[in-house]
Parts: sequence; structure tokens; C-alpha cells
Amino acid sequence: MASFSEYEHGYETNWANLQIRPDRVAEAEKHAQRLRQGKPIYETVETRTGVPWWFVGLCHYRESSFNFDTYLGNGQPLGVRTSIVPKGRGPFTGPNAFLDGAVDALRLEGFLGASNWGIARVLYRLEGFNGYGYHRHGVNSPYLYGGSTCYGPPQARAGKFVRDHLFDPNTVDTQLGTAVILKSLMALDASITFSAALPTTLGQPDQPDDELSGNVLWVQQSLNKFGINPQLVEDGKNGPRTMAAVSDFQQQNGLQDTGVADAATIAAIQRVLATPPPAPLNDGLGQRVAQLEKTVGALSVNGGSVQNTASRQVSPETGELPALLKRSLEIVQGTAPETITPAPAVPQLADQLRKATDALNGILAAGNGSLPLGQVNGALGDTLGNLLNGKKTAIGIIGAALTSLLSQVPAGTGLGQVLTMLTPAAGLSPFTMPIFLALTAWGTLGKFEKWSQGSAPPPRPAK
Repeated sequence: MASFSEYEHGYETNWANLQIRPDRVAEAEKHAQRLRQGKPIYETVETRTGVPWWFVGLCHYRESSFNFDTYLGNGQPLGVRTSIVPKGRGPFTGPNAFLDGAVDALRLEGFLGASNWGIARVLYRLEGFNGYGYHRHGVNSPYLYGGSTCYGPPQARAGKFVRDHLFDPNTVDTQLGTAVILKSLMALDASITFSAALPTTLGQPDQPDDELSGNVLWVQQSLNKFGINPQLVEDGKNGPRTMAAVSDFQQQNGLQDTGVADAATIAAIQRVLATPPPAPLNDGLGQRVAQLEKTVGALSVNGGSVQNTASRQVSPETGELPALLKRSLEIVQGTAPETITPAPAVPQLADQLRKATDALNGILAAGNGSLPLGQVNGALGDTLGNLLNGKKTAIGIIGAALTSLLSQVPAGTGLGQVLTMLTPAAGLSPFTMPIFLALTAWGTLGKFEKWSQGSAPPPRPAK
């Protein structure tokens, strides 16, 4: 967290050494004169908030270039609700529109009721509007010191955030810093003084914005835990990126989109933090797949090997295939015993699936005679009808079983990668399952047709 005590001495040192560069003196005086012209209006803000008029003027310069028709918090027009952070402020209308908007903006920053307006605290608050990221790069912020000997060569280091999270050490920001304008303003108005607050109890917040900073830090840490991208810098400053992240959270949780962590937003964050994380998707299935992988590994260690069955036909009536499919489905669906003892009689899952696939190849390769097809079996033409004659029901049942099995295996696992190589059905269950079920029904109707025509094959003799 970017604490004031950590930076206090650096602010005091820089202020004592700050000199306006000769080629920027006239520009600094011009801005200082414009600020001083608005002093009567800024003083009305000071009366309502306790924030020094010149500090209000510096914020007005930074956000709105002294435009009194804009909101002090982000420079948008006063007559409409703000659409950038802080969102949803206003509209502010009437003769006190600027005053009302300024009070609102300063309240959001936690400045109301602040008593410490020493130079170090002033610079800390001004820099906070744009964040404290320059400290991490060992560079004085141009938002404070631009145009002075405290920033840029030859007396000091250069550098600028050319966009969010991207710092260029070779770029010099040409904008005048607020500390430079304040230095020039003090030469025009001798009434400007700095006042530091009395020491407070050890461990207690010194200023209201310190307390706010602690709340903002908690919000930043919480949002980072939720996995937002990019992650927020946990500095306790309610800057634009933090308010944008709060705005996203509010939109996702059905809250009023303001970008400000109000009581409702804080409560929603607490609820999310208190909610146990959801169990991993298909956790039970994942465990069962891991069980299968463990079994496969154990078989490999014991000398088990996946047999190549591509060269032999597997009959759909063979008792081996239904048993293999039944065993695979039991394991994946969780109805099989939790512990599987590897044994040569238990084939690997990959071998089981290969055998099932080979069964389809065997079915398609087998002949079926040349009897004429009926209207049901020949519905899609003689060529396709003869190819599938006597095989539709078996293909449909086996295909539906395989689809049910393969569609449940996560593709990211090692087993899932094996399945991807074995068959393209994985991930296609919404399409393949209806096809296989329809094929089964077609085959059943086809068998009824054969029986009615007397062309069905005779039953096998009992063994």
C-alpha cells in the first residue's frame, strides 16, 4: 500500500528543492493567474468542505482545465449524469451546479473533514489522483513536478506511463505539474499557507482519506482475489482503474453502476468472499477418470499392452463387446467399485474402446446377402440400404453407448487426449446421440419388416 508515511519525507525534500525551469516560468504564471481568478468560487467550496480553495483550484486545473461547466471529479459536463468513473454522479444544475458537483467529488475522495494540509500531505493527495506508480520506477511524478528541476533531465530522471501499465523511461511528460503551478501561485497570493494536523493516537488513521484508503485497499485486494484482469495495484488509492474494476463488479452483480464502492457494493463483495468456491466441474467424473488412468498405468507397469485388434472382425453378437461397454460405462458413471485391482483379465480402457470401434468396422465390413430390400430398409436407397442391412440396430446401440461414454471425459486429461485420437465423437454428443438413436429405431423397424416378409435370418442354434 502507498502509505503517506512512506512518501512524506520525499515530498518535503522535493518541495524544498523544486525550481521551475526558466522556459516554463511564463506558462506556470499563466495557469496560476487563471486559478487565482476563480478564487471566489473555490472559496465557496472551501466553506462547504474545509478543503483549501487553492487545492480545489489545482484539482480543477488537472481535471477540467478551469472549466466551471464541468464536474470536478472527471471533467464531464455538469448537466448530465457522468458516464465515466465516477459514474452516475449528477446531473448538477442551477446556479450552484459547480459547487454541488465539487462537494460531491471531494467527498468521494475522502477529503471532507481533513485537517492536515501540510505540503507533504497536499502533494500526496494530488499525486493520488493519478496513482503512485512512478515511485516503483524511481521517478518523480510529472503530475506533480512536470516543468521543474525535480522531473526530467538534466537534473532528474525522466519517464512516463504512456498508457496503462506501460512505463517508458525515455519519455518526458510536457504537462506542467500541479506542484509547479502551486509554487507559482504562492508568488501571486501570499495568503496561501500550509497547516499540518496534530499527532493522533498511534495506530489510528490520521486523516479521513487514510481511513478511506484502508477501505479501498480491501476492495482492491478482494477484486484481485476474484481474478480480475489486469490485476489492480494494491495502493489504497481510489483511482480510475480501481473505480473501473468496481464498476465491472457492480454490473456483474446487478448493482447500480457508479464505480464507487458504496455500502451495497461492499456488502456484495463480502457475500462473494463468504461464498465457498464452486466445486470443480464434473469433480466426481474427474476422479473416476483419474481412477481409469491409474488402472491403465498399473496395467502398463505389470506388462499389460494394448492389443491391435484392427485385423480381426468383432461380431456385434459376441458377448465380449457388451461386457466391455457395460464395464466402461459403470466406471465413468460411478457405479463400479472404487478400487480396481489390475489383472490380465481386465483390459485397458483404451483397448476396450478400440475393440468397440473395431466392432463397428467389423459390422460394416461383413456381408449380408443380396435379398431385395423392403420399403423400410431401402428408404435411403439400395446402396446405403445394402451397406447398413442387418447392422443398423447394432451400430445405433454401440454408437449411443460410445457417445455417452466419450462425451463425459474431460478433453484436458491424458485419457481425453487418447479418446480424441480414437474417435471424433467426443464433444459431438448433441449431434451424434440423436443420429444413433434414430439408427437404432430404423434398424428395429427394419427387422419387423423382414419378419413380416419372411426374409429375416434364422435364429442361431443353442450351444
